This record gives sequence, C-alpha cells and structure tokens, in this order.
Amino acid sequence: MSDVPMPPSDSPFHDERTSRDEAPQFVLPMVVRIERSAPPARTDALETAARAVLVLLSDERALGDGEWAQAVRDWQDARIRKVVRRARGAEWRRAEALPGITVTGKSAEVRVFPPVPLDGWPKDLARLQVSGTDLDDPEPPAGLDHTEPVLWLNPGLDMSAGKAMAQAGHGAQLAWWELSDEERTAWREAGFPLAVRTADPADWTQLTDSGLPLVRDAGFTEIAPGSCTVVADHPALR
Repeated sequence: MSDVPMPPSDSPFHDERTSRDEAPQFVLPMVVRIERSAPPARTDALETAARAVLVLLSDERALGDGEWAQAVRDWQDARIRKVVRRARGAEWRRAEALPGITVTGKSAEVRVFPPVPLDGWPKDLARLQVSGTDLDDPEPPAGLDHTEPVLWLNPGLDMSAGKAMAQAGHGAQLAWWELSDEERTAWREAGFPLAVRTADPADWTQLTDSGLPLVRDAGFTEIAPGSCTVVADHPALR
C-alpha cells in the first residue's frame, strides 16, 4: 500500500466548516529568501514554492514511520495551511539551520519545514515577517510546455507573492493527491517540472468547470472565503 495519502473526502481547501476545524490545527512553514540586492523573480518564487511542497510530501521523512510523518498526518487531518515568510542574511542562515528542505529555482530559494502547531512556530521562524513578499517579474515568464503541469492562478484576484506562493503550493498538493503511484513517481523522478501562470480571464470559467483540482481559499488572509485561487492542470488529470 502507498505511503502517500489519498485525496481527502472533505477538501481542506473549502471554506465550509467541517470536522477538520475540530482537529488540532497545524501549519506548513515556508521561507523565501529575499535579499535586498537580488530578490527572486515572482513567477520563479511561486514555482519554487510549489515544488518545495511536493518535495516535502514525497520525502521519506514525511512518509510511513519517518521522523516528520506524524506531523504531516496531523496537518493533513486538519485544514491545510501554508504560511510564507521572508528572510535574508543572518535570518536565512538561521532558517537553514532548522530541519527542513531548501529548493532552488532559477533565482529563488525556498525552504520548507515539517508542519508545526499554529502556535508552535520555532522562534527563528516566528520572528520572520510575512509582509514584504511583493515581488516582480523583470521579464515575462517563458512560454509554456503544455506537456508539463500548469498551476493556473485566478486572474481576478490580487494576491501578494507570499499568498500566491502558498496557493500554488495548495494546487500542487491537490494534483499530487489525485495522481496514481506511478504518476507520482514519474513526476518526482523528473524533478517536479511545473509552471505557474495567471489564467486568461476568458479561460478562467472553463478552467474552474473542467473537473481539474481546484483550490477554494478558506479566507484566513487577504482574500474572501470561498474564492477560487488555483486550478491544477496536470496532464495526467486532463
């Protein structure tokens, strides 16, 4: 039997109150490195964050009897919360010293940590700022390879880069849950290729009605509860 959890019957990404709200609540901490002199490109940061979630979910420490497995199970039994904070210099070095995984993109570095209770952040992460994660793309993102997964962002929502990084991570996680063991293995062995793009407004309704995994935000920060934020367009799920 696979160690990878299957899709939950009650989505942790809907805003309706469910039994998930009665369980102890955990959060997946993520830290993006933003140095003053060389901030990452926004799209690369979003894509790197999505890959970081997949890397953690597939890591042997998060599966079976691994040292992070119970924390991951507790997190997935409740609401799936992800919070992105920023760090630079000595802050980043302290974050790297904590148990976790750093994933590197073209210009972005994102470190993901095993889930912690909402009020149980390690002090070196708790002191980091959530605000200030506004990033730009110096150049338009590259063209899409439609043989690879695309996480489509809602064109009607204005999200900070940190919020969008968390939402991209949600979309990647939903796609991961929907895949078979063979499809997960193939994606992992390929290095989790994916793209994050803002959908064309004319295509958004069709995407949300397509049956592909859809993230509806619970409304804890920035946007209204129930907002559709991401459609996870993985080729194996089309």
